[in-house]
Amino acid sequence: MTTLSPAATADRTGVSLDTLRCYEREGLIGPIRRSPGGRREYTEDDIFRIGLVTCFREAGLGIADLRDFVALLSAEQPAPDRVAFLRGRRAALEERVAALHRAMAVLDDKVACYGWAPDDPARAARSSASRAARYPAILKASPLDPKVSARASRSTTRVAATTPCSGRLSPSSMPAAAAAKKRGSASAGS
Repeated sequence: MTTLSPAATADRTGVSLDTLRCYEREGLIGPIRRSPGGRREYTEDDIFRIGLVTCFREAGLGIADLRDFVALLSAEQPAPDRVAFLRGRRAALEERVAALHRAMAVLDDKVACYGWAPDDPARAARSSASRAARYPAILKASPLDPKVSARASRSTTRVAATTPCSGRLSPSSMPAAAAAKKRGSASAGS
């Protein structure tokens, strides 16, 4: 039987040595054979299991989900239990894909709305200045400062009320005092 060293297994599977050890420690693969000198030796079955676990991790399954699936495999549960488990995870993945498609559609809309040549320095400067004026709390927010984070989350609520392309807040989305101030300065300038 052909076996691979940990380094060769890491190269072949594309995961790090630390990840291999983590998978083994969590019971997701293994038990891994050991040489007479105590070194891990990975078999083709181990390589297959590592690939399966890696695929499931990339699909968003957590360690607990993977432990549940490995338990289904190890306990020789009937195939319907495994199928039910996999169908449930597939449905969750489909929901995630749908959410990603919605997010991509919003990004595509914003690219079309704001689309301009990145080599236009004047437009880039106007865009940066405008963004800084519209989103000052967000741009200055530090996730480590709870007061700043709280202000940023309140600001984010208002930002969500912007019109799709103008990026301007409508008076109905601003706090009353700010809206009154804006109306006052608009009439003063007329």
